[in-house]
Amino acid sequence: MLAKKWADSGLITDERVISSFLETPREEFILRDHTENAYSDYPLPIYSGQTISQPTTVMIMTQALEAKEGMKVLEIGAGSGYQAAILSKLVGKTGKVYSIEFSPELVAYAQQNLRKTGCSNVTVSYGDGSQGFAAKAPYDRIIVTAAAPKIPPPLLEQLNEGGILIIPVDSGFGQTMKKIIKKDGKFVEQELGEFQFVPLRGKYGR
Repeated sequence: MLAKKWADSGLITDERVISSFLETPREEFILRDHTENAYSDYPLPIYSGQTISQPTTVMIMTQALEAKEGMKVLEIGAGSGYQAAILSKLVGKTGKVYSIEFSPELVAYAQQNLRKTGCSNVTVSYGDGSQGFAAKAPYDRIIVTAAAPKIPPPLLEQLNEGGILIIPVDSGFGQTMKKIIKKDGKFVEQELGEFQFVPLRGKYGR
């Protein structure tokens, strides 16, 4: 239903992104109490006071990221592991997704969910994602699932030439989703609209 709505409206035009949504069981990434709302288009609570984003927001971010087969992707904010599972399909067996999560409880939860859904090309680690993950840098793509006061410098430093960073940044009353493209050593910025996210935690967060 949601996939048809996105396609019909022209909001999501990348067939690979829609396929990744259809192939990823959202009900495996939410609390059992909310299973009946797995495909409702709104955020749902998970552990540690966090939420899993509404499907439309996940798809907008995913399409903007332009993840392709064989790429190395860094995700900041694993949450329940749902976004990483979507990315897992897009980078394929030759690609790799590294996800950094500030909450130990959510690290374990995401690892469990990704394991039971067969996402073997995803590694979830505990850490301060606002500082990126230098151990495996640089990355072809970086996606941040929490709002930062401003773009953390380490994320820009860890982005490959030609790479893309998707990040929500505080903009007064809400957050503006930004797409940063590294081109010839410089950063080109685009705005993708206003959204609402939980705050990024850590050195460059709140």
